[in-house]
Amino acid sequence: MEENMRIEKDFLGEIELPNNALYGIQSARAQENFSLGYGKTNRRLIHAMITVKKAAALTYQKLAEETGKAEVYRAIAAACDRLLAGEAEDMFIVDALQGGAGTSTNMNVNEVITNMALGILGEPAGAYHIIHPLDDVNRGQSTNDVYPTALRIGAVALLRELSGECAKLQEALQKRENEFDNIKKLGRTELMDAVPVTLGSEFGAFAQAIARDRWRLYKIEERLRQVNLGGTAVGLSDNAERKYRFLVIETLRELTSIGLAAAEYPMDITMNNDVFVEVSGLLKALAVNLMKIAGDLRLMNSGPKGGFGEIKLAPLQMGSTIMPGKVNPVIPEMVIQIAVKVQANDYAVTAAASLGEFELNPFLPLIADTLLESIFLLSRGIYLFRTKCINLLTADQERCTALLNNSYAFATAFVPRLGYDQVSRIIAECGGDPERIKKRLTECASGSY
Repeated sequence: MEENMRIEKDFLGEIELPNNALYGIQSARAQENFSLGYGKTNRRLIHAMITVKKAAALTYQKLAEETGKAEVYRAIAAACDRLLAGEAEDMFIVDALQGGAGTSTNMNVNEVITNMALGILGEPAGAYHIIHPLDDVNRGQSTNDVYPTALRIGAVALLRELSGECAKLQEALQKRENEFDNIKKLGRTELMDAVPVTLGSEFGAFAQAIARDRWRLYKIEERLRQVNLGGTAVGLSDNAERKYRFLVIETLRELTSIGLAAAEYPMDITMNNDVFVEVSGLLKALAVNLMKIAGDLRLMNSGPKGGFGEIKLAPLQMGSTIMPGKVNPVIPEMVIQIAVKVQANDYAVTAAASLGEFELNPFLPLIADTLLESIFLLSRGIYLFRTKCINLLTADQERCTALLNNSYAFATAFVPRLGYDQVSRIIAECGGDPERIKKRLTECASGSY
């Protein structure tokens, strides 16, 4: 064995590892077994798991009279702080999509914390007789309560950011509503001329849709605050002391500033993942609204000469490698693609949640990866949508007026007086010419025809 290498053993055998590797044998096995090249476990989830481990360490430090390992748990908590500050990010080596319900990610976190804590104590990596990844860092825990608790913490933190972005987008849309309130334009249903509206009213309707999404996301946090930490393997608290169970959630609440509460029925939280399906469904609803808004803006911007041309999106980049002067609505198109991705992710979450058996769902890693990805994409996408599209677009009032005047959208207003059939007949007789239609309708309504 080379001097800069160490050997770690488990009941399956032994593996040679670099001495400077903070991960251990279980992480190395998982890295090899799940070598998809897809992507590592979401960093938000990793950091949330580290926070859970810190809460456990601080709890056992408070219970030091019973554990007799106050120094060990101080070192573990200190290691967690260093990792949360961004150290050793490259040591979390396990692919996001893994078998085992997230056990490999939990083991990766346990080993990295252990070896960093050993370094704090001046001990070499792998000296597990001093601090053990399972007996100490994972004490009173199971992947089955740590992983879902961490996912809920990570999801709440991201949802708060997303809710904030929705609020800013709503405000930006309402600002446009007020600015464009006096711009009359042609309303359309099924892409056909309908009735006169204002450009402001359309933006106001966009804002209302986002307001609903914002409220739904705010309320869903309540569902995620219940955690099964302390329930260990199946929610029955095997190997978790009663004092620890109550104190660890209180400590975690303080660390996260989230109103976490112990689940009334921990086995429910361990085996059922419908709450994540509910969250994903609300993300899908937001995605649907964003797609609708982005699609409408894309159409209103179409042209500049052969389309609607009612608004002008800011020119951000060249739109063609062959057609000079062409500029594309790239931000709405990006938002639409994000929306499609979120809707696809919703199916993945739904399918994975339905595949659990009995006391555990082995497919929680897929739920975690897709759910956190959706929240992040929406949050970032909405920021760019607001700053690079909504805030920068302008209205072409002349074009709006011209399109409205070139239609017979005004005809609907004559129906109460003349009846649907007579108005339809006049439109047909006048060949759809707006000026002739208006003249005839006015004459009929006044009784002079």
